[in-house]
Amino acid sequence: MFRSYLRLLLFTFGLLVGIQVPGLVKDYSQRVEAHLFESREALDGFRQTAERFFNGDLQALLRHYRSSDDPVFNSDANSIESLMIRNQLLETEWQALQGSWAQRTWHVLVQADPQLREETLNGYTYQIVLVPEAIGWGVGGGFVLAFLVESVLLGIGWLIVGGRRRVVKESWR
Repeated sequence: MFRSYLRLLLFTFGLLVGIQVPGLVKDYSQRVEAHLFESREALDGFRQTAERFFNGDLQALLRHYRSSDDPVFNSDANSIESLMIRNQLLETEWQALQGSWAQRTWHVLVQADPQLREETLNGYTYQIVLVPEAIGWGVGGGFVLAFLVESVLLGIGWLIVGGRRRVVKESWR
């Protein structure tokens, strides 16, 4: 009886954890999108200058600033380069989040930018989103957790007993 309750408890815990995955992916995607819009806005003035004087080539603008003897221009070159690097990171993250839900989930759980993932986790609030992906993740997570823990416990029990089975004589009465 205890084993049944343990199995049910593990399944429920796995279910609750599993249904959080789509919400976390959605929050991460929204965070990346917001940062990307900010990044584009920050570079907009420099893009306009590059468009006017360097046929839209930000790298040429950056080289022009770096080649100047003026320390203010050199400082601005560092700022522009920092903005360009950040923008490229966010564009890459955004592109990675445009695939199927499985690709997005894999990216957020395994390949996401650590700083953005940490920021998302710090601001994350638990939620129950009843979409097919959440239900699938929940049921799958519950099943896997219950199966793994029960298998480990049965394996430990088997090792302790030594693989011997107790033989129970059945009565036909």
